[in-house]
Amino acid sequence: MPIASNLPLLTHRNLPQKTMNKEIQITDNELIQSFQDGNSRAFDALLERHQNRIYNAILFMVKDSYLAEDLFQEILIKIIDNLQQKKYSEEGKFLPWALRISHNFVVDHFRKVKRTPTIKTSDDQDLFEIIKHADHPADYKMTRSQTHKNIQELVDLLPEEQREIIVLRHYANLSFKEIAQMTNCSINTALGRMRYGLINLRKMMTERGMSL
Repeated sequence: MPIASNLPLLTHRNLPQKTMNKEIQITDNELIQSFQDGNSRAFDALLERHQNRIYNAILFMVKDSYLAEDLFQEILIKIIDNLQQKKYSEEGKFLPWALRISHNFVVDHFRKVKRTPTIKTSDDQDLFEIIKHADHPADYKMTRSQTHKNIQELVDLLPEEQREIIVLRHYANLSFKEIAQMTNCSINTALGRMRYGLINLRKMMTERGMSL
């Protein structure tokens, strides 16, 4: 994985004395504190320790190594900014914290990019196929684009757990097994969140005159 391979390693000259004892490893929190105190090499060491886990989590979601590397760099900047602004408050839990930032970033990426969601009606028909047949062909492209935008805005209004499942399923095209692994819940829980999310989404569509 050609990421951060040129980062300098932390040396005994800029670490607490106890790290010279090979049996004692400096903690993530100590590295974070050192980085926040101005030692940039402390973050290099932190990244060296956790970058494979973070990158692999991103790759698992996007299934594309080139995209994963691009997103990894953006997520890295976000992690650095949060640490510099001292927004990290989960003592001793840097990796779960970093993975959550990565997860949210990728979900947001899928929501924003070109993918069009497949939203089903109550009788299991594709929303956009209904629009395609109902509208004049010349108006279809414009109608589809506007409806897609409206749906994205409504998805943003859903509770976080429901929004997350819908984005991962309909935008990222992940299976429920993959979603369950990624969100640390059972497949039945993922299915339930999807069902309630679609119920709420259709309710909001009806309230805004987008009923089918």
